[in-house]
Amino acid sequence: MKKILLIVFVTCVSIITYAQTGADYNYSVSIRSFSLMQLPKVLNQTNTQDYTKMYGNGGILKFNDNQISYRISGNYYRSTDFQFQNTCETCEIGRGKITDYSFKIGFEKNFNYSRIQPYFAFDLGYRSNRFTGTLTPIDPIAGNTNQSADATKNGMVITPSLGFKINIIPNLSIFAESSLDFNYSYEKQDITPSNPANRTVNTYTKWEFLLNPVSAGIQFNFNSKN
Repeated sequence: MKKILLIVFVTCVSIITYAQTGADYNYSVSIRSFSLMQLPKVLNQTNTQDYTKMYGNGGILKFNDNQISYRISGNYYRSTDFQFQNTCETCEIGRGKITDYSFKIGFEKNFNYSRIQPYFAFDLGYRSNRFTGTLTPIDPIAGNTNQSADATKNGMVITPSLGFKINIIPNLSIFAESSLDFNYSYEKQDITPSNPANRTVNTYTKWEFLLNPVSAGIQFNFNSKN
């Protein structure tokens, strides 16, 4: 019985530590199938802690060098039905279209060569966010005093990440990671009421810290080094 248990244990360890991983390939392509992210704050948005669900919103190209991979990534999100509370919960509702995208370069460091690989990643790049729509008072006493709003943010983003990969077969892995975006941007807010003479334009530079609890997807490995 002890011999049988020993054989089973050794077999399981051999499977887990199987050396044929993404590091045995020159490059990999990852597709982000699902992400849960915080978007940059729009105008005087109050519900900034809300998370946005995204599907198929990005990809990563990796150049593998043993336990380190150099990566180029991009993310894109667009919604024509974006809504938020502005200034306070009972003040205004913002509705309109939002577009958010980023391009980053960085590296990814695996902690082992096993079938289950935890990793750390660090990326640096550019992020752009734009909202175009209207601001409508919640209080009916204010009447129909809609204002047009155009808010843009452009700037640098720094993203440390922690994640893990599971190597299903040599050419295919699944991954999940959590990250934090340190976003430094130049912001322009253009508010135009019904009377264009009262148009207001404000500009700011500011830091934001945006949590992305989970991003999961599939990784394909190509061009074996063997």
